[in-house]
Amino acid sequence: MEGMFYSTQNVWTWWIAIYLFLGGLGAAAVVVSCLTNMYIKTHKELVLWGNISAFVMLSVGSLFLFVHLLDHLAVIHVLNPFGLLTKPDAWIMWGTQFIVWMMVFSMIYTLPYMLETPFWRDMPLVGTILGWFGWLGKLSLSFHKVVGWLAIINGVGTVLYTGLLLQSFPAVALWHNPGVPLLFIISAFSTAMAFLLLVLHLAIKREEDHDIKVLYERTDVILISIELLIIFVFFHFTTYGLESARHTADILWNDMGWIVGFIGFGLIVPFLIEFRGVTKGWNSATPVVLAAILVLCGGYLLRHYFMYAGSYERPYPAINSIHSQSNYNLLIE
Repeated sequence: MEGMFYSTQNVWTWWIAIYLFLGGLGAAAVVVSCLTNMYIKTHKELVLWGNISAFVMLSVGSLFLFVHLLDHLAVIHVLNPFGLLTKPDAWIMWGTQFIVWMMVFSMIYTLPYMLETPFWRDMPLVGTILGWFGWLGKLSLSFHKVVGWLAIINGVGTVLYTGLLLQSFPAVALWHNPGVPLLFIISAFSTAMAFLLLVLHLAIKREEDHDIKVLYERTDVILISIELLIIFVFFHFTTYGLESARHTADILWNDMGWIVGFIGFGLIVPFLIEFRGVTKGWNSATPVVLAAILVLCGGYLLRHYFMYAGSYERPYPAINSIHSQSNYNLLIE
């Protein structure tokens, strides 16, 4: 006779949570800043802040993933775009290609603005490098919208990949769920709105950007509403689903960090602050800044707890059910 044993995975931890968080946030920031610049209002400063920050985020996040690899030389395989022809179901390879090309095209899109900005042009090392690529900046300006769309397409691919990567693990019930990619997409764009609101309020500080700020706030209210709805569906899935999913529910729905930290202060509180802002307005930017910071914290906590609560379902002889988990581990070792 056999029973089932449930154990929380301990390989993909906060390292991967940071990678997924920065990857989704950075990619969504590129998409939003480029679309804003192309179709809402020409905004050089927003593109500079959004795309350069995204480049840094993706670089740091990829570094975390690289350090986590057991075989560091294996990264050569995922960097090879022709590998997709022989292994088209490798989501890490797809994600790597999306990330690399998004970073390339977003920086080419940003290059003309960097060349005309004294801060970047006069920076010792950066200014020299920009001088080498002056020709590319002129070429980018001639095909700016095309380059922007190439950055956007790869940015959307990066955002989607962060959810599909987890969804491709059938052994973990919490991850192997069609709602995971949607949840991560919504969260990524919500955190991007929050990040760009911080940029507009704390770094750029222009009164003429009021309409963009309101648009971002309204969009974030909608995104948080959808995210709360998806979380409710996940509550139903984990509570009344398979036994492995119920094991996940025991972890998540009894953890105050998930309930109070993520759902309470990461979703509900910023939703109420931003909803009040878009309906009645605020006399100060402080509540919006606070809400944006909470959304960013919530975005990380979502991914942290998804790693933390990922559980494997494993069979073992029922006769050993009298043993504790530690004894079972000793038996299989």
